Amino acid sequence: PSKLFSSSSAGVSSPDGRSSSPIATTPHRGGNPSRRRRRPVPGGGGGGSPFASASPRRPSRRSASAAPSTPMSTDDTLPPSSSSDAGDDAAFAGDDADPTPVYVWGTSISVQDVNAAILRFLRHFREPDNGASASAAAAAAAMEEGRYMREVHRIMELEGGESLDVDARHVFDYDPDLYGKMVRYPLEVLAIFDIVLMDLVARIDPLFEKHIQTRIFNLKSSVCMRNLNPSDIEKMVSVKGMIIRCSSIIPEVKEAVFRCLICGYYSEPILVDRGRVSEPTRCGRQECLAMNSMTLVHNRCRFVDKQIVKLQETPDEIPEGGTPHTVSILMHDKLVDAGKPGDRVEITGIYRAMSVRIGPTQRTVKSIFKTYIDCLHLKKTDKSRLHIEDTVECNNNSSSTHKAGDDEMPDYQDKVEKLKELSKLPDIYDRLTGSLAPNIWEMDDVKRGLLCQLPSGASFRGDINILLVGDPGTSKSQLLQYIHKLSPRGIYTSGRGSSAVGLTAYVTKDPETGETVLESGALVLSDQGVCCIDEFDKMSDNARSMLHEVMEQQTVSIAKAGIIASLNARTSVLACANPSESRYNPRLSVIDNIHLPPTLLSRFDLIYLILDKPDEQTDRRLAKHVVSLHFQNPEVELRDVREAFRLLEVALQQSATDHSTVIWFSKKGTIDMDLIMTGISASERMRRENLVAATRNLIMEKMQLGGASAYLRDLLEELKKQSSVEVTQNDASSPTS
Repeated sequence: PSKLFSSSSAGVSSPDGRSSSPIATTPHRGGNPSRRRRRPVPGGGGGGSPFASASPRRPSRRSASAAPSTPMSTDDTLPPSSSSDAGDDAAFAGDDADPTPVYVWGTSISVQDVNAAILRFLRHFREPDNGASASAAAAAAAMEEGRYMREVHRIMELEGGESLDVDARHVFDYDPDLYGKMVRYPLEVLAIFDIVLMDLVARIDPLFEKHIQTRIFNLKSSVCMRNLNPSDIEKMVSVKGMIIRCSSIIPEVKEAVFRCLICGYYSEPILVDRGRVSEPTRCGRQECLAMNSMTLVHNRCRFVDKQIVKLQETPDEIPEGGTPHTVSILMHDKLVDAGKPGDRVEITGIYRAMSVRIGPTQRTVKSIFKTYIDCLHLKKTDKSRLHIEDTVECNNNSSSTHKAGDDEMPDYQDKVEKLKELSKLPDIYDRLTGSLAPNIWEMDDVKRGLLCQLPSGASFRGDINILLVGDPGTSKSQLLQYIHKLSPRGIYTSGRGSSAVGLTAYVTKDPETGETVLESGALVLSDQGVCCIDEFDKMSDNARSMLHEVMEQQTVSIAKAGIIASLNARTSVLACANPSESRYNPRLSVIDNIHLPPTLLSRFDLIYLILDKPDEQTDRRLAKHVVSLHFQNPEVELRDVREAFRLLEVALQQSATDHSTVIWFSKKGTIDMDLIMTGISASERMRRENLVAATRNLIMEKMQLGGASAYLRDLLEELKKQSSVEVTQNDASSPTS
């Protein structure tokens, strides 16, 4: 059998001594050299791959180098379509079809069979109509053109169309065997896909100039980032995550041109394969033939855009006790800048490995390889917003990026119509209030404020900032969790575990290039979303000071390590805080209760006080509501109630007993719940207040008698004489004294 492709890994070190890094040695997907037919290299020694380069123009079918586009034989059977289709199939096969079988290198997969299967799929795949009968569906299929043929016609009519997005589930439904080959050998099968597609385009319009590539998306199953293993290398995978960093655009050489230093001869463009430039060893002019005289001409080389994106697991996919995993994604051509930090995306690509050199000047490589994903398709999965953001301005086919739901426009219109009908209901406000956090009882006004925060308001700082302040155990954190789940770009963080740079942005070294890069923080990642900050009162003053600009100007300004930037932070801030004394003191202001500066407090549009007021009837209804959420059977036996009370008494006797009221012979004392909530019992608080009052009176008496100063020991002696309980020096030096 003939050899078609080499299945060698991308992790082989470059023979030209270049560094083995994603920037230097990674093949790009937009115009990937491994998916094009390669031109012969003048003076290159004939060391090129047997896979030739697919030109945007219609290739010559009689060329000996066009092995991958071996036409179908006349024995290939196609589903009946129409008389014109049959004529096209016969013309597509040709009279000079090579009967010699060609196989993918290292496998028993026939290139002719894959070619025929791809052609049948592109020409004849039609989405099934579940509502029609079998005979009606067959008649419609005979008259209607295939879905992807219609897409090809539409792309050819568009000026910017350069890629055909193919749903992998359609491939599986039409030909499961082709789907399996495409997932196991994506480089080889996608190369044949491109060539068959360009042959179809050439038959439609021989003068069509652009090269249309196939981009696969929507695999049957997606792989968790932490489950990627060596068995997935060189296979097509699909992963979901959140973009946390995007590098700057990197120019990568796609076609290199060399010039002879002796005679000035310019070589033909040489395709760069996986970062390796095959430099000619001899001049191509017959009159010269000078050895080692060729030099690279940069201004005649052809470059493509490349970008390195860091993808991280979303919080809902991280197991308990685990840390988020990350993977590097390589974007090329139209995929560059298709996503931004904070976007939740689904990436379809080829999982690859590359070797790492010990040093930049040494050819010795380490035994551990680095892995990355060569992106084929990017799909945004922010499903919570119906409207399409203006962040992706390029054409859908030219960028191969999709919003979740782009292909379901009828469903989108149905959702819009349903929302318009709901908006006309007179009780829509109360319905939305009841559907937000339904397991949290009452607090309707707080829920109404949170509802206003989700859709935001006017264009000038339309994002609403809300602060929840109140006693512990009043469902503040649960409300934050509900808003975090509803927000399409929500970030949840805690005040104690957040720093100033963690909230905004910080400067770090790129491990791949060594350059200084800017990492986005929680507020930047939640751009056009909601940033939920729990335990806001425990945040450091330095971290809180970074929120002034974000909450008012909605930007983050950075000037560090030579990087001066202003990042968008168009986010709503939802924070909750506990009072400094554990319980809210109604005699003090909000500022005194939570110790927030007035400049920051004024930037919150809504401030809700959630207090736990003791009320027997309210507490009974609340307890009944909580029990109904966690117990399916409403009936509780009497012995269960008695056991619950006994356990409660034992626990309170151990933790909430006021020791100052314990009688030595009975070993019993008064149970005070303030001892658990604030750490100070009511009797202790009263004793301290009396001590303060007595000390104040003694000092006033000393001053009236003409004393300018008083010793602490003298005050203690006087207090011991007036008090019926023992007064120690620690009591006199306590903060309340």
